[in-house]
Amino acid sequence: MMTRGELLKAGAGGTLLLALGGCAAPADRGSAIRAIAAAILDGVVPASGPARDAALARAVQGVDVAIAGLPPAVQGEVSQLFGLLEFPLTRRFVAGVGPWERASVPEVAAFLERWRTSNATLLRSGYQALHQLVYAGWYGANDAWPAIGYPGPPRIA
Repeated sequence: MMTRGELLKAGAGGTLLLALGGCAAPADRGSAIRAIAAAILDGVVPASGPARDAALARAVQGVDVAIAGLPPAVQGEVSQLFGLLEFPLTRRFVAGVGPWERASVPEVAAFLERWRTSNATLLRSGYQALHQLVYAGWYGANDAWPAIGYPGPPRIA
């Protein structure tokens, strides 16, 4: 159980991190999404080569579509999350990875696992958001359905 002081410190720390992330110039979140999707979908997408690149590009596009379908307030929260993950100082501090373009699947998987199991609600919520966005982006595309045995929506005659 947290004391009132610990709760206030955690809240202030979360606010500071989000403020620092918000200081970052609007960035192309595609490189972060690609690295995160590569870790979450490891074993689902092809292991290497052009087929992997194409699959991850479809995942990035799908995540963008999923984000566009969210209510404006939630889109703002997602933008803050990606601002946090794109700004070099906060990315290093909260994710423990360098530039997304050079991050390995094991590095990103370790960061995601730390967030998934964190005592900090903010980090667990961030993990859930990333996980759900990647899954929505990937499995929302009909070319991913055969791999999971989904025949598609029922046909209405």
